[in-house]
Amino acid sequence: MNTGTIRTALFVPATRPERIPKALASGADAVIVDLEDAVAEPLKAQAREQLDSLLASDAQARVLVRINAAGHVQQAEDLKLCAARAGVIGVLLPKAESAAQVAVAAASGKPVWPIIESARGLAALGDIAAADGVERLSFGALDLGLDLGLASGTAAAERILDQARYGLLLQSRLAGLAAPLDSVFPDIKNLPGLARFAADARDMGFGGVLCIHPSQVAVVHETLMPSVDELAWAQRVLSAGASGEGVFVVDGEMVDAPVIGRARRLLQRAGQAVP
Repeated sequence: MNTGTIRTALFVPATRPERIPKALASGADAVIVDLEDAVAEPLKAQAREQLDSLLASDAQARVLVRINAAGHVQQAEDLKLCAARAGVIGVLLPKAESAAQVAVAAASGKPVWPIIESARGLAALGDIAAADGVERLSFGALDLGLDLGLASGTAAAERILDQARYGLLLQSRLAGLAAPLDSVFPDIKNLPGLARFAADARDMGFGGVLCIHPSQVAVVHETLMPSVDELAWAQRVLSAGASGEGVFVVDGEMVDAPVIGRARRLLQRAGQAVP
């Protein structure tokens, strides 16, 4: 599992521990074991115990854990588990609404990924992003849309959600965080739709997408991978730039510092060495 570049972070319910090894083998860059939305209230403690047992028996497993939200009676126990197990490499904090909530999660000693899912969280985004312990941001489009009163799935709702996306991108950059992850794409069988969704996330500057099914992983990875033509262009740009000239021409177009930066980013996204 790649804890540096994250293109895909795959959710798996803690109530289905047999699925965790399958998720880890799915090719996803990160696996998120969910103790929150995917677990019914009467099963919270049992789900946590099952996760603890799995991590105790598999020293190689590395997962992130979506804990229960601030104010939930189970959150403190969730954080105890995260702090105690080396296999937990990060904490997803759902419904994040303040830097103080982040501080509680960060006390586990694990990197925190706040999930913005409410108007309050969106309003406090700058403080949340700047809080100690935060590694990257994400958001839940369905919960945020519900809180804002949006008509889910409509073009109008997407226009508002795109403003939330802009906020995540801006605050991530200002705080020096890893690129944020876009929300889940809930239509599991609509892989062409997922590809369009992932392409939009890529073109907006997001690092990747939260996934809810293993079948989504390969589609997102393929979509985020630069094309052969893009990579060849990037190599030509960087080769020409090796001369040290500040401004030059490649394929009939002027190249300056921002264009060189884009070429470098394309190679990095493909996992290639950047000269």
